[in-house]
Amino acid sequence: MEESKKIEDLLMDIKGLLGTNKKVMNVEDLAQYTGLSKSKIYKLTHLKLIPTGNNPNIRQKFFDKDKIDAWLLGEPDLSDAFLEEQFNKNLMKNRK
Repeated sequence: MEESKKIEDLLMDIKGLLGTNKKVMNVEDLAQYTGLSKSKIYKLTHLKLIPTGNNPNIRQKFFDKDKIDAWLLGEPDLSDAFLEEQFNKNLMKNRK
């Protein structure tokens, strides 16, 4: 039983590594690639603080790996406090 768990873990690691070779990622791929939670990715997307694809005919969000790498290297502020502040600013702006 222990051996099958090791094999399963190894296969999951391999799957994760193969997923990072994608040029275009969805939210799940991005979460695995960056270590960010899906909810944080959705907040960043809603606030337009993360680069996304801009095809208006596709409802699902997609992310270009090269743009994400450049964005991550630009040291974005991903703290929950910063995101809450930005979210609240957007709410107040939309109320006017």
